[in-house]
Amino acid sequence: MAAPIEERVSVPIDDPNADTEWNEILRKHGIIPNKPPSPTPFIEEAILESRRLAHENRLEGKDLDELDELEDLEDEDFIAKYRQKRMQEIERLYKKATHGTVYPITKPDYAREVTDASTSFTVLVLLMSTNIESRKLSELWKQVACKYPEIKFCEIRAEMAIEGYPERNCPTILVYKEREILRQVVSLKSLGGLKVQVLDIEKLLQEVGAIEENDLRVTYNENE
Repeated sequence: MAAPIEERVSVPIDDPNADTEWNEILRKHGIIPNKPPSPTPFIEEAILESRRLAHENRLEGKDLDELDELEDLEDEDFIAKYRQKRMQEIERLYKKATHGTVYPITKPDYAREVTDASTSFTVLVLLMSTNIESRKLSELWKQVACKYPEIKFCEIRAEMAIEGYPERNCPTILVYKEREILRQVVSLKSLGGLKVQVLDIEKLLQEVGAIEENDLRVTYNENE
């Protein structure tokens, strides 16, 4: 007569996750599963990686003057390499230069120089009159156009562009992209009035997405 088939023996286990000699024997024979890997090494690795990234990014947003101030606190070679990186970024921005000046336009030019051109790059149009506010913004217009040559800056007398356009609304800024008006700024009230500065126009450029929030050229302007 054949021997009876052995039934699986139920092995008493207090804590299958405990590091005991008995548990190791049971794991070796496949009676209980192996312990899952400890999460501690992964956590420690994540902490080290976050510290490394924080260290590498600690200089982001610093302008060249601030980098000079940090030279006594940081490794000189690292600062020099980082400064070189920032200068290369600025150089890349200016390599995209297409314009760099203000384009005086007339009404017949408008569709070609503004609407059509806005399919290739952001176009800003200044509707101006002879009032002091327009003259003030026109001077800043030249500075900003030179500083951001990848953007097209145009200028036209308001009454030439729109018949009967009220002088009290001048200067007016129109921002075009992809044949659409993204933003219009009527008069200098929202830009600080006669106290308007290049930085106020730069903030407008950031708001409409014409330049990045962290554009290095804006940082330089804030420290001039």
